[in-house]
Amino acid sequence: MTAMTSSRLYFLGVALSLAACGPSKTVETNMNLKEYQLTSDAKGHYLNQRQAFSPDDQWLVYDNRNEGSHIGLNPSVEMVNIANGKVKQIYSAPNTNEFGPGVGAIAFNPKRNEIIFIHGLSNYDANNPYDFTRRTALAVDLGKNNQLIRKDARDVVPPFTPGALRGGTHAHSYSGDGSWISFTYNDDVIAELFKTDSSKKDLRNIGVMIDKGPVAVASETAESFDGTMFSVIVSETTESPRPGSDEIEKAYEEGWVGTNGYVKADGIRVSKALAFLGDTRDANGQLVAEVFVVDLDTDLTMADPDRPLEGTTTSRPFPPAGVRQRRLTYTADRKYPGVQGPRQWLRSLPDGSMVFFPMKDKDGVVQVHAVSPSGGDTRQITHNGFSLDTSFSVSADGKYLAYGYNQDVYLTNIQTDETSKVSPDRSYDSTDLDNINWSNEGHVLAYNRKLVTADGAWYQVFILK
Repeated sequence: MTAMTSSRLYFLGVALSLAACGPSKTVETNMNLKEYQLTSDAKGHYLNQRQAFSPDDQWLVYDNRNEGSHIGLNPSVEMVNIANGKVKQIYSAPNTNEFGPGVGAIAFNPKRNEIIFIHGLSNYDANNPYDFTRRTALAVDLGKNNQLIRKDARDVVPPFTPGALRGGTHAHSYSGDGSWISFTYNDDVIAELFKTDSSKKDLRNIGVMIDKGPVAVASETAESFDGTMFSVIVSETTESPRPGSDEIEKAYEEGWVGTNGYVKADGIRVSKALAFLGDTRDANGQLVAEVFVVDLDTDLTMADPDRPLEGTTTSRPFPPAGVRQRRLTYTADRKYPGVQGPRQWLRSLPDGSMVFFPMKDKDGVVQVHAVSPSGGDTRQITHNGFSLDTSFSVSADGKYLAYGYNQDVYLTNIQTDETSKVSPDRSYDSTDLDNINWSNEGHVLAYNRKLVTADGAWYQVFILK
C-alpha cells in the first residue's frame, strides 16, 4: 500500500457513518477520495465483473476488449500493478483472426497466484467461429512461469465421458477457498441437434468444476480434450416451463453463496452453494426472472439412475444425485415483477446469510434487494431516487455495496441502507462506468471507464482509494 492510500482510507468509513439519512437515504456528497488512472494505452482494458484483484491486492487482471461483447475478437489478457501502473502481458493467443479463438473474462483465484479466462476452441474458421458452445476454461499458473492449464475436459463424441462437458463454459468464478470453479454453460451436442429437431433447444445452464480430476477422454482432438478438473452441470432447464411452476428455461448469472457457504435455519452449514437467476413463466406465461439456489454439499461425481452426468445424444447433462435447485423469490405479483436492472451476477454477504440482486421498487426504480439462501421475505437494501446503472460489488467485510450511477461511484451501507457518492468530480471526458470490483482487503475500488480522447475512446482501468 503506497503513501497516497493511507490518508484516504479513514475518510471512507467516517464519511459513511456521518451520512445524514434523508427520505431516499441517498446523500449526494463527494468524499474527496482520490481516483487514479492505471492504464492509458490506446486499446481496451476490460475488467471482469468480479475477482479482478490478485490475492495480495497488488495486481488487477483484465482482457483487451474495447466492447463487452467482443470476446471472440480479443487475443490477449494482461495485468497492471495498482501501486506503480506497471503492465504485464499474461497471455496472447497465436494466429488470431476475426473468427477466433477468442479470449476474455479473466478472474484471479482468491487463494493462489492463478488466473482463469475464457478461451475459444483451436479449430476456428468462418464455418466454426468463437461461439457460446465453443469455448473452454484456460488457467495460467503465474507462479510457474505462466504454465497453461486446461481446466474443463470436453467430449462431444458418444459415448460421452463423465466429468467432461459437451459444450462451452463462460464467466468462470472461483469459490471462496479457491478450490472449485463455477461457470455458465451452453451445450454443443444439443445445439447441433436443434438444427434437425426444433424441440431440442440449447438452454443456458450453470455448472461447477471440482477438485476430483483429472478427466481423460477417449481421443483428443480440437473438439474433445482432457481437463484437470471434474465438471458437472448443477441446474436443470426445460424448453417449456409450466406456467406458474418453479421450472426454468434458463439458468445464468450465478454467484457463490458466502466465502464458506451458509448456515441453514436448522443450524446446519452448507459448505458450498451457488445462487443464480432462473427464467420462469408466470401464470399468464410471461417471462419472470427469479432467484434460485443449489446446495452442493454432496458427492458431485455420483449420478441418479437414468440421469447420466454426461447426458445423452438427445438430453443435456443431468445434475448429480441429490442436487436440486430451489427457488428463493416469488415476485410475479409485484407491480414490477422479476429481477430487473443492469446485468448482474449474483452476490452474497461473506457469511452467506443474504443474496443480493437488482429489482425495481414500487416506483419503478431499480434498487438492490436481498433474500436469505434459506428463503423467506426479500429486503430492499438501497432506497435511492435513481436506478443504479452498473453491476454492484460487496465489500469483503460485508458492510457496503459499491455500484455506479450517471458515471459516479456510490456506496450503500447494508445495515443502515444509507447511500453516499464517493467518486470525485472528473476533469476528463468519459463514458461507460462499469465492472466495479472491491479489493480483497476492502481498501480499494477498481472499475472501468471508457476514456474519450482525440484518438478514440478506450476502456481504461481506474482505482478509487
